[in-house]
Amino acid sequence: QVQLVESGGGLVQPGGSLRLSCAGSGRSFSTDTMGWFRQAPGKEREFVAGISWSGDSTRYADSVKGRFTISRDNAKNTVYLQMIVLRPEDTAVYYCAADRRGSTIATLTWRYDYWGQGTQVTVSS
Repeated sequence: QVQLVESGGGLVQPGGSLRLSCAGSGRSFSTDTMGWFRQAPGKEREFVAGISWSGDSTRYADSVKGRFTISRDNAKNTVYLQMIVLRPEDTAVYYCAADRRGSTIATLTWRYDYWGQGTQVTVSS
């Protein structure tokens, strides 16, 4: 069974940091482009960050540039999202996703083949 499982979410104060992890199982994701998306209540799911299969190329939404960093460890079949200087507007359920094509870093949800179940991030004082 192919799975992506996110962890690391939680409640954090504005200005704080969190590190999300996404562990893959059931197949290797080492040749996939990996992405992080988020969905706030009443809003569409939106692209946050993506990373190429090699890790050499990354892409970020303008709203998180300079604050979030995506990385991956193919030996562990895991992708990470380091988040700093968190803001209340970062509050959402965060999902990781895998694009089997692995050619470009897509920002559209339909380009991704596998999804995790999500982890809640709440930024509040």
